[in-house]
Amino acid sequence: MTKMMPVAELTFDVKNPRLLEFPLGSSPSDAEVMGVLWEAMDVREVMLSIAASGYFQHEPLIVAQEDGKYIVIEGNRRLAAVRVLLDPTLVEATDTPTIGKSAKQGLRQLPIVVSTRQAAWQYIGFKHVNGPAKWSSYAKSRYIARVHREFGVCLEDIATQIGDTHKTVQRLFRGMMVMEQAERWNVFDRENRWSRHFYFSHLYVGLGYSGISEFIGLTPDADGDPEPVPADRKEELRELCLWLYGSRKEGTRPVVQSQIPDLRRLDRVVANREAAAALRAGTELSYAFEVSRPSSNVFEESVHAAKRNLEKVHSLLSTGYDGSQQLLTVAEDVADLADDLHAEMERKSSPRRRRRAGAEAFAQGGCP
Repeated sequence: MTKMMPVAELTFDVKNPRLLEFPLGSSPSDAEVMGVLWEAMDVREVMLSIAASGYFQHEPLIVAQEDGKYIVIEGNRRLAAVRVLLDPTLVEATDTPTIGKSAKQGLRQLPIVVSTRQAAWQYIGFKHVNGPAKWSSYAKSRYIARVHREFGVCLEDIATQIGDTHKTVQRLFRGMMVMEQAERWNVFDRENRWSRHFYFSHLYVGLGYSGISEFIGLTPDADGDPEPVPADRKEELRELCLWLYGSRKEGTRPVVQSQIPDLRRLDRVVANREAAAALRAGTELSYAFEVSRPSSNVFEESVHAAKRNLEKVHSLLSTGYDGSQQLLTVAEDVADLADDLHAEMERKSSPRRRRRAGAEAFAQGGCP
């Protein structure tokens, strides 16, 4: 049942999964929460919409009554937008719209529905995990883990209720369990990551790759386990987190700069002992990846790449070469390297050619 409640009596939800992505501490003030909502969650767009069209009364906030407070468990951005319209000094912005006294009076109370977190989890989960207002992968994972652990709902039922696949929900939950285990073991600290944004998807997607999952000892039956990483893989888990997220304290950048192609490369590297050793020694991920690949593949690709580059240089010869002796010397070195390469490849190829010619002659009834 919808009813009206004064804005002043409504409280932000500090347990909101999206807020947990930011370093707010365990008991942030309303001002701190407001700052994150304003800076990182597009509250300004919501505010402009409300200023232009008013608050849509058919979209009530969902409120839980906890510890004597009315906590907004769904609609924190709308609450923040209304508060800024009522008092623009709450944020550091010079372009907040001005609304008239009557419009302000109409915003001093908002429609709410009083519920509980347990009763409302399906609606909130559908809207933000698989619906039109999706959270980040980290917020989704936190929410799924909370529903599973606090309300005792199995992962399969969570997937059914929020309209997602069981596999996706399971992957998100497993990623959260691995991250929490890394934090309990003190081998990872989210606040110490290199980037301001927390790319949780690097972890939960990476755990789906065989090389990465085997590197930290995950097994297929560990999906619902709160301690999925074996104790003897603690160091490997620390390394994985460092490669994925870096460390500000250590001055170490993450080797995974973008999920594509870096995550796949890391998967290949950690599955190869020599390549992993190269990465530990501080080499670039691209170099360690080359170490992990069969030399025959690297050789073939390099030959084709050399040919393409020479063709490009040749096409630019008439307009790009200015007669420089230094460049001519480089070209002579290239020619010598090409001659040596061809001679060595021909030497290795000759025995194979002779064997093939002999086999063809024998098949025709002649002598090689």
